[in-house]
Amino acid sequence: MGKDNVYLNGQIVPSADATVSVSDAGFLHGASVFTTMLAHNGVVFRLARHLERLTATVRLLELVADVDADRLGAATQELLAANGLTEARVRITLSAGSVRSDGPTTLITADPLPEYPVGWYTKGIPVVVSSFKQAAGDPTYGNKTGCYLPRVLARQEAAAKGAEEALWFTADNRLAEACFCNVFLVLGGEVHTPPADTPVLPGIVRGAVLELCGPLEVPCHDDRPLGVREMLDAEEMFLTSSCAGVRPVVRVERHAVGDESPGAVTGMIMAAYREMLDRECAA
Repeated sequence: MGKDNVYLNGQIVPSADATVSVSDAGFLHGASVFTTMLAHNGVVFRLARHLERLTATVRLLELVADVDADRLGAATQELLAANGLTEARVRITLSAGSVRSDGPTTLITADPLPEYPVGWYTKGIPVVVSSFKQAAGDPTYGNKTGCYLPRVLARQEAAAKGAEEALWFTADNRLAEACFCNVFLVLGGEVHTPPADTPVLPGIVRGAVLELCGPLEVPCHDDRPLGVREMLDAEEMFLTSSCAGVRPVVRVERHAVGDESPGAVTGMIMAAYREMLDRECAA
């Protein structure tokens, strides 16, 4: 088991000794942004892309925060080494810091990667449709900010129904994403995912899947709005996220997706993604 250290404002310290001001804007107002990353073989998968997205979010929200990519990247690798971790869940959180001072807060955590159930990948998972709606123009959608309570509540709602995730639709009934994942449909053998301006988070694994479809000779689309009909007509469905990877969805509420087992296209993408991880995160 690795050590329990964190990186806080330029120093690696034991997590028990790490403190953030009670007047921190992230704590008081949710004025923070974050990114969650996967470390495999001691290497963070597509670290540069995570940092590019994080920087873009900070600029979009005009948040005063430390977005020095070189410093954050070096600190991330230093923390992984300090905690003795090779397979890890890493999170960078940035806030404007205390409302009583000018110093931003930079926090990086690195924890052992959870042992996800094998059945998620071999048998697939059930999901529900969230009672919450996605809203265009709201900066908390399409970006990772500290205002994540609705996501947590929707995930709890799904768990209460025996599901692993909840799908979000927009107010005009376009499919968007899941609470903590991007969503993909397979229709007529072609892969579809909601456009980024739905809005949805431009997930790092989402982008990787779109890249993989080319070499796999699977047509893919990320520019067509998807609705309830497309969701119900899908032969296959899967979710993507940085730490859980690619997970097949076999049921939405009481509706079976395909034959209620992981499909062939999803299987190809899962295998190709695992190969990509090993290739890009070589020890």
